[in-house]
Amino acid sequence: MDTSTTATTTGTITDAALLRLIWLASPALPVGGFSYSEGLEAAVEAGLVHDEASAGEWLAQQLHASLARSDLGVVASAVAAARAQDGERLAALDAWVRQTRETSELRQQTEQMGRSLGEWRKSLDPAASAPPATYPVAYAIAAAPTDASPRQITLSYAFAWSENMMQAAIKSVPLGQSAGQRILARLASEIPAAVDHALALGDDDRQSFTPMLAILSARHETQYSRLFRS
Repeated sequence: MDTSTTATTTGTITDAALLRLIWLASPALPVGGFSYSEGLEAAVEAGLVHDEASAGEWLAQQLHASLARSDLGVVASAVAAARAQDGERLAALDAWVRQTRETSELRQQTEQMGRSLGEWRKSLDPAASAPPATYPVAYAIAAAPTDASPRQITLSYAFAWSENMMQAAIKSVPLGQSAGQRILARLASEIPAAVDHALALGDDDRQSFTPMLAILSARHETQYSRLFRS
């Protein structure tokens, strides 16, 4: 029996590639994701999220209405561009992410996390090229050298987002660890459909239009008391 590869529903991935994706998705990666709630803290302050059920529903809707329509598609496209060494395409995807962030704190988040991920790559390999990039593009660049498929890489990105947001819900609602794990289980079950939706979108179909989230994020910038940077 060959144990060097693992069969998946999206093809075959080597152990090295699988471990790389787990590493990139780990909350221990020093990119600062733990310090952001992406508007969730403002939703708690407004009373829109107040318990396990409302937190789970909020995050599931954010996954499908926001992430699946924007960042997940960018990740998959950026993987292909990085593998083709298409700098112009990477720059266009990166510009799209910056231009579609609806508040200053959301833009600062993606820029800071992308910069930190690039610095992490250079700390492991000083020769690694790490041009300034937003987080979805930087993540794709970091994962592109593996033999993982774009779908597998995008799945790992979505799970990393879900785990971070679950932890943000635990801290801000607040919730217990068991509640957090149930929310994560729900998000994990919905990630494949969200990723498939994202992969089916062309450049002209991607969008970043979540008015309530934008309003809450803008309010969060001046919120009196807060735990998170977004």
